[in-house]
Amino acid sequence: MQSPLPPLRALQAFESFGRLGSVTAAARELGVTAGAISQQIKILEAQLKIPLIMKDGRRASLAPGARSYHELLSSGFEKLRQAQGLLTERMADREVEISGLPTLLLKWLNPRLHRFDAPDRAVSFRLEATHVEPEVQFLNRMFRLTYGAASEAHPHRRALFHDVCFPVCSPDFLARHPEAAEPETMNALPWIDIDWGPAYANIPRLGDWLTAQGAPGPRVKPLSVHSLSGSALEAAAGGQGITLAQQSFASVDLRLGRLVRLSEASIPMPDPYHICWAPMLLENEVARSFLNWILSEARAD
Repeated sequence: MQSPLPPLRALQAFESFGRLGSVTAAARELGVTAGAISQQIKILEAQLKIPLIMKDGRRASLAPGARSYHELLSSGFEKLRQAQGLLTERMADREVEISGLPTLLLKWLNPRLHRFDAPDRAVSFRLEATHVEPEVQFLNRMFRLTYGAASEAHPHRRALFHDVCFPVCSPDFLARHPEAAEPETMNALPWIDIDWGPAYANIPRLGDWLTAQGAPGPRVKPLSVHSLSGSALEAAAGGQGITLAQQSFASVDLRLGRLVRLSEASIPMPDPYHICWAPMLLENEVARSFLNWILSEARAD
């Protein structure tokens, strides 16, 4: 059976005394009186049943038999100081790290980041675009922007928005193919498909939108199939054909005139996009401000 640990204050007083070499210096470091340091060391000696300090006149120092004990104790307190320093750095860090689905970062978050008003205006962002969901422990230092059921693996999440889809193409493509504006004739034109993979088999495609309008599905194979929605949008903006766009991803290109919306009719995405995080992340003031800001941005859309 292990002996109970001595009181933390007694251990701290002894560690500080041994490291600094005097009762006065230890008292100054810990913000107490010299008498309090001496009292705590006596408490520790009584529990350990060994002398910890020896006196040579008015000078006090570690007893020979206490040196190895102090060395181990001091290494433990050093680790505590390092842990506290790491936490303090994290809480004071002015960098916001965000992992997210590539097109969600590129087409939705990135165009609005300049509107974030940091508490001291000295914040910077680190964006990691990836389909791979981060391990839960990494969310203590980053936010994750993701879609649907993938968010359920993370400790905390909030829905950002529920997107809708509609067909788009470039102005040049529409000028060359005015029949693109009608669902009944759109299906014979070149089109660009988006396939996120088998885990997202229920993501709408152009054929789903045409069916919802009572029109026949595409009569030709897609010109290209893209795993990234952003890549498909770029192909459409380049005049290659029609693609089914998500409103959140296409809004900037529509506003700039790179894309045109072919119908006011839309179909919903099955699930919302989410922002995820771990509890320790919100100990950082900048991270808390960013979370509040991004939720308000999503509500404003």
